[in-house]
Amino acid sequence: MTSPLLSEIGVGPTQVPASSLAALLARWLPRQRWFTGQGRDITGVSVAAATKLSADCYHLLVRVDQRGSSDGAYYQVLLGVAAHVPPRMGPSLIGEVEARPGERLLVYDAVHDHRAAIVLLERLRRGGTMGHLRFESLPRTSVPCGLTPRVLDVEQSNTSIVYGDELILKLFRHIQPGMNPDLEVTGALARHGFTQVPAPVGWFQTEAPFWSTLGMVQPFLTESTDGWELALQSGGRRTGFTEEAYELGRTTGELHMALAKAFPTDIGPVDLPVRQADAMTHRLLRAAASVAELRPHVQALQEVYAAVVTAGGDPPLQRTHGDLHLGQVLHAQGSWHIVDFEGEPAKPVADRRAVRSPIADVAGMLRSFDYAAQSGAVFLPHWADRCRDAFCAGYGESGGFDPRAVPAALRAHEADRAVYEVVYESVYRPDRITVPMTAVARLCAARGARAPGSSDRPAEEA
Repeated sequence: MTSPLLSEIGVGPTQVPASSLAALLARWLPRQRWFTGQGRDITGVSVAAATKLSADCYHLLVRVDQRGSSDGAYYQVLLGVAAHVPPRMGPSLIGEVEARPGERLLVYDAVHDHRAAIVLLERLRRGGTMGHLRFESLPRTSVPCGLTPRVLDVEQSNTSIVYGDELILKLFRHIQPGMNPDLEVTGALARHGFTQVPAPVGWFQTEAPFWSTLGMVQPFLTESTDGWELALQSGGRRTGFTEEAYELGRTTGELHMALAKAFPTDIGPVDLPVRQADAMTHRLLRAAASVAELRPHVQALQEVYAAVVTAGGDPPLQRTHGDLHLGQVLHAQGSWHIVDFEGEPAKPVADRRAVRSPIADVAGMLRSFDYAAQSGAVFLPHWADRCRDAFCAGYGESGGFDPRAVPAALRAHEADRAVYEVVYESVYRPDRITVPMTAVARLCAARGARAPGSSDRPAEEA
């Protein structure tokens, strides 16, 4: 569903031609970290919904059609249009258009415009509707005004704006129908009293071209450091990270127990190993079809997955984090906090809301320790192995089982995660594909060993 709503876009009486804007967006979107259609030709760009936020800022839902896909993808864009912009906005420029003969207008990403960011927070504070947008906040929640905004300069699949070190607004860039899992999960955990996840205090959504969550506001954890940075710091100081990894494992176990209570399910372990192995094999074959480096390992990986069927031990399915790694956890005020529950943004919302094995989250964190150890920093010998063991031990204290007690399941989930990473790196960071490929080779060589960790490495690596 698209509509020619671009007729409103302009400055004063001047209008931006739809064809010019579409051409600019078609060049700009693929360069954004949050664009999920990398590597495929764009065949069409159109505006599905537009709302004027201020005199020179528009909220757009942009539909992008690409070769090889029957359905268009939708992205959230705050578009600024002005005859002049401050020099600091230079990196945010999308391009220049001719509104009418002799008159040029600059089009820019207004997320980085303080005025647009303030408008968004003010709308969240006041609530109500504005064009195709609806703004809401929890009862008795006060969203303050007058907070200075700044955009976080971090690599992520969305855009986050911090207001006065009090609040953080996350804008979901790739928009799909329905409630975003990040809002759904954090809200449910807050209602069940789990305090290690920042609770949402406000959100906004769109009613057109479909109902969907567009953004959410949470308290900002001041003086916090993400797990990735802490891990790298430990490597640079040549100190261990096992105590932190143990506590992180314990917090993750507590999270899974809370999620099981917040999202009860009657799905038992019947035929679960077969279903898990089949799903992993399906993902593997799709990945190998697009990434040649995986093809020599297909048979061995299938054996890794098949071992789950004979060994069993995978716990019941439940709601999980969905994309857990060191970048999704923050250490603040002496404890770990877990954030970003939207799952893998490229997947459909239904898949991201689906129940999974909690071991999948554990495997994601184990892979993250491996990434940190190969980041180029100075690490102690076997740093990753010790962190992995400590994390699993901490998880076993609070999560109901020790992941190391189900080695076949843990190895299969870690291999499944490594295959996902291979595909991701082949698209976004080809120079880093050797990191997950090394893990794939290691896990294949170790199939049948006692448990993932230091013991599953070939003798020449020990």
